[in-house]
Amino acid sequence: MSVERFTPAEIEQLRRRLMAQFGPGGKTSPEYIAQVLQQAGMRVIWSTDADTEGLYEEKFHDLLHFSTLEEAEICLMRLDELLRKFRSENQRATAERVLEVARLGRRRAEMIARNPRVDAHKRDEKQEIVQWFRIWLETPDAFFDWLDVRKQSPEYLQRFGDSASAADA
Repeated sequence: MSVERFTPAEIEQLRRRLMAQFGPGGKTSPEYIAQVLQQAGMRVIWSTDADTEGLYEEKFHDLLHFSTLEEAEICLMRLDELLRKFRSENQRATAERVLEVARLGRRRAEMIARNPRVDAHKRDEKQEIVQWFRIWLETPDAFFDWLDVRKQSPEYLQRFGDSASAADA
């Protein structure tokens, strides 16, 4: 009889399912989930601190899937959470990787914003997202306060009123 094994990516999926099913009450760390699985007799493929960067590489790739303003905001929240975590744990290389992923997200949004074949409204949203990434990269500590003010500005509401209403609903 083989013991079921869990990889970091599968543990992350479990973490997200718990949050989706139980809301804030389901929020837990991947480390805690791994510990519970191990106590239940499951095999957990976990790494040492030396390859923490590899642990999160799949998570990094999944972060940059955003097609709306709301999804971009969630992406930036996740990036911010990871950056703070790695900085607090003094994992400089992995924190720098988070910033590289954010720069990649900004470049992807820039490419779409400049593509004349893309719908004008979608290009406008992507240009807004470029600005969000730029500001987060420059001043992550002030970003979410800035974003709250930005989303209440008359210019933003005029440009994205429908998107803003859908995101708040």
